[in-house]
Amino acid sequence: MKKVTKIDASPSIDFSHDKLRAAAYCRVSTDNEDQLLSLENQTTHYISFIKSNPDWEFAGLYYDEGISGTKKERRTGLLNLIRDCENRLIDFFITKSISRFARNTADCLEIVRKMTDLGIAILFEKENINTGTMDSELILSILSSLAAEESVSISQNSKWSVKRRFENGTFKLSTPTYGYDYNGETIVPDPEQAPVVKRIFAEVLAGRGTRAVAERLNDDSILPLRGKRWSATTIRGILVNEKYIGDVLFQKTYTDDNFNRHCNHGEKDQYYWQNHHEAIISREDFEAAAHILNQRGKEKGIQKGVGKYSNRYAFSGVILCGECGCTFKRRIHMPGKSSEYIAWCCNKHIDTGGRECSMIFIRDESIKAAFITMMNRLFSGRNVILKPLTAALKNREGDENNLKLMAIEKQIQENSEQVQVLTGLMSKGYLEPALFNQRNNALQMKIVRLRTQKAAIQNNMEGEQSVIREAEELLKYLNKTGIMEDYSDEVFTRFAKGITVFSPTEVGFRLKCGLLLRERMER
Repeated sequence: MKKVTKIDASPSIDFSHDKLRAAAYCRVSTDNEDQLLSLENQTTHYISFIKSNPDWEFAGLYYDEGISGTKKERRTGLLNLIRDCENRLIDFFITKSISRFARNTADCLEIVRKMTDLGIAILFEKENINTGTMDSELILSILSSLAAEESVSISQNSKWSVKRRFENGTFKLSTPTYGYDYNGETIVPDPEQAPVVKRIFAEVLAGRGTRAVAERLNDDSILPLRGKRWSATTIRGILVNEKYIGDVLFQKTYTDDNFNRHCNHGEKDQYYWQNHHEAIISREDFEAAAHILNQRGKEKGIQKGVGKYSNRYAFSGVILCGECGCTFKRRIHMPGKSSEYIAWCCNKHIDTGGRECSMIFIRDESIKAAFITMMNRLFSGRNVILKPLTAALKNREGDENNLKLMAIEKQIQENSEQVQVLTGLMSKGYLEPALFNQRNNALQMKIVRLRTQKAAIQNNMEGEQSVIREAEELLKYLNKTGIMEDYSDEVFTRFAKGITVFSPTEVGFRLKCGLLLRERMER
């Protein structure tokens, strides 16, 4: 295996000289020996290339190996390069090609713009593009889009190959989960980890909760596959993993065309392979553990496939603390006693014992009483609050935004006409190619900016139209029902987005029509 060592920038660079401090960036997508040999060749080439130029001074070599280029966040070498550029340790850097540098148009342009703002040029060797001498970003945008398309094509080919192996049963499961090792052909039980898996299932079947099981493993200094501590989530992941009964479900996740990974809930075909490898847990124990998890999930309101508590109550997840911004949690105070009552408490106040947030609990019944009061006040003042609000929103939406859209459409039309004129002059030979490219690129970029502004205004108009509809619906409801005597979850969820707790005796109801109405509460 070839070993490549990063050569860091010299800390003794003289910032007063005129030479450009030039660096290089290299990347290979896989960590096999052939690719690492290619990486070694690239590093040798760039060190020699930079040092052979009398106007450059070698400022370091940055590289990533065995990492996909579709997401810059996963490439530590590139991130280190950007950091050193921001710290003014580099004036110029070279990379092999746009496709090696970034297979994502947005990332590529973001980095180029950042470097341009810092006064740092990039040389893409294959395309012979020097961003320090470019008239526009248009050429780079086109080429990076092609690189993105190339990456999509490669990804699609790879997916097709993997899918065929799923279908014909030749796919090798080479990445073992906890409890297994890979023997070169398939996964086999690990002699140290497999007993831990059996212990987890045994304790859950004995009645222990997943959090209690995790704490016991941590107390016994047993390490998980990743990290230093077990969690309830990790335990649940083991309990539902079919690999422990010797089966495999292929394509649990998938990657979309933008290289974002998603859980597969039926969007893509899945392939279930029974008796793929040696089991650690019997099917009976696995099914019994699944039944326990499902039962506890129903009791706690956990939705299968979501992994989070469902909003069983109208106030769940919508009460915000006015002091720290955290959500409130439903709790039962004085449980089992005649004075038992439901309260809502700030999560941060609970977690920190009040050290980081002093907001104390509020009673469920007090919030509901305040909502009734707010709705009745709104009914009494509907003609002086809701009607003028609806009229004002309609006027604003109809005048300001339409005028803005008309102005932008006019500018887009004018720019498009100028592009046509330039193209005509160029075709007749009246305009030099360099001047045509410069002016055409500027006009094209302006058109892109105008269309972006147009889309933003249209989205804003849609949002305002939604607010208008909500105000009209609320006014219609109040006119029809009149005074509200009893609290209703249905009415709250229909017209309110949430609640802000300003103090233990004052809350604000955030309505979908855009209003925030405060109400006092009794303790």
